Amino acid sequence: MKVITVAAAIILNEQHQLLVVRKQNTSCFMQVGGKLELNEPPEHTMLREIQEEIGCQASIEQFVGRFETATANEPDHLLVSYVYRVTLDHAPKIDAEIAEMKWVDLDDQQTKLAPLTTEIVMPWVKQFLTESSIS
Repeated sequence: MKVITVAAAIILNEQHQLLVVRKQNTSCFMQVGGKLELNEPPEHTMLREIQEEIGCQASIEQFVGRFETATANEPDHLLVSYVYRVTLDHAPKIDAEIAEMKWVDLDDQQTKLAPLTTEIVMPWVKQFLTESSIS
């Protein structure tokens, strides 16, 4: 099985909605992020992709983890994702290969979301928000 390795960003707004993007010629919304270039650390990839895709500088708040899921758009591939929670320096805007961008609720059932978003990111964010509201 072929492996695609990416870095992905968890970006939340004040309403605790998740920022997702849809790249041109794809049907699934997914985290901002992208494939690692040769010898590029995942955090560099993610910050570069945030700049390219939504025109923002970002600050890494937390490394969430390394996860393996199905890919959204490439059949018979395994997706390895390095996921980070980040904050942006200003409101995002569509750039580069992005066709559409939106904020989704954590219980969104309408939007076609990538496996990484539904299986890893949304459950993590719900847990994170629960824990951060307790402390």
